[in-house]
Amino acid sequence: MKIESKRERAEKILEEFAEIEERIAAAASAGHSETLTDLLRRRAAMELPAKAAQRFLDLLEEARGVSEMTEQARRDGDGALLDLSLEEARRLEKEIEKAKDAFNKSLLPPDPYDEKNILMEIRAGTGGEEAALFAADLFKMYTRYAERSGYTCEVLSSHETEIGGYKEIVFSISGKGAYSRLKYEGGVHRVQRVPRTESSGRIHTSAATVAVLPEADEVDVKIDSSELRIDVFRSQGPGGQSVNTTDSAVRVTHLPTGLIVTCQDEKSQHKNKAKALRVLRSRLLELREEAERRERDSARRSMVGSGDRSERIRTYNFPQGRVTDHRVDLTLYALEDVLDGDLEKIIDALREADDRKRLEAMEKAGN
Repeated sequence: MKIESKRERAEKILEEFAEIEERIAAAASAGHSETLTDLLRRRAAMELPAKAAQRFLDLLEEARGVSEMTEQARRDGDGALLDLSLEEARRLEKEIEKAKDAFNKSLLPPDPYDEKNILMEIRAGTGGEEAALFAADLFKMYTRYAERSGYTCEVLSSHETEIGGYKEIVFSISGKGAYSRLKYEGGVHRVQRVPRTESSGRIHTSAATVAVLPEADEVDVKIDSSELRIDVFRSQGPGGQSVNTTDSAVRVTHLPTGLIVTCQDEKSQHKNKAKALRVLRSRLLELREEAERRERDSARRSMVGSGDRSERIRTYNFPQGRVTDHRVDLTLYALEDVLDGDLEKIIDALREADDRKRLEAMEKAGN
């Protein structure tokens, strides 16, 4: 978008922000609490765009002054002042471009689930026991990332193999902005290494599937108890042996969709049922969101992969000690650090690529 049209947009944002602040003052003095609450919410939503708009306009005004100084130096034949003003103009040009990008980003519609907690589901794919061991490595990677970020983890359901892998594990990560940071992790993760179960030393390729769901609460998804079938049974450990003498494991079936969630990690049937319903709500929210995504204009969708579980997104190569994210063509020779939860460089690259594509779409739309 051209500078002048962007200037007009910034001025309009500041006018709207000033108007809201005037209305807040009026509502506060009149004691209109409901109106005031709505206005305060709108003010909070506009605060970042208004701040970015002001910064952008301030730099444009500063550049106008430097331009005048440059012209005056040319007229006066003042070479020293001309060099100084031209250098300042080059600096401001870069600052204005940064400020314009920051203003653009502030106008991008937020993901309504960015502040949500998440549920992650990791399932072993091709590769048998080695894939299950890799699923366990991914689970450890995400729990370490959560620790580094000050988030908390809770295992909701798991199916462990006899040698310490996971055929499937479902867990929550709770903390402010958890979904905004980890939502790009969904897809197929591939590992290339010599399996622990391989005696010949040959490198194998295995895979595990990761799904990332915003954790839904009762406000997001209402479940009618008449739509559920609840079955209870004894918990099973690795190899299928019973690990409990009571029927504490719970299987919840959502009859309208056929979704089935099983939880058996707790000794309490009540706790297993509560966990199963948490997972079910999030899966139902995912189904609803996927249906809505299909109906949206494709230009408004994120361009950093589709998030489809069948899409290969990342490769962990042990012989070379590297991790490659195929969506942003990023390769890091820091495999051990990544598996220890150091995901910031990857996450930042994915977020930046997503913002860039969304900005391009917004620019094309003329917003």
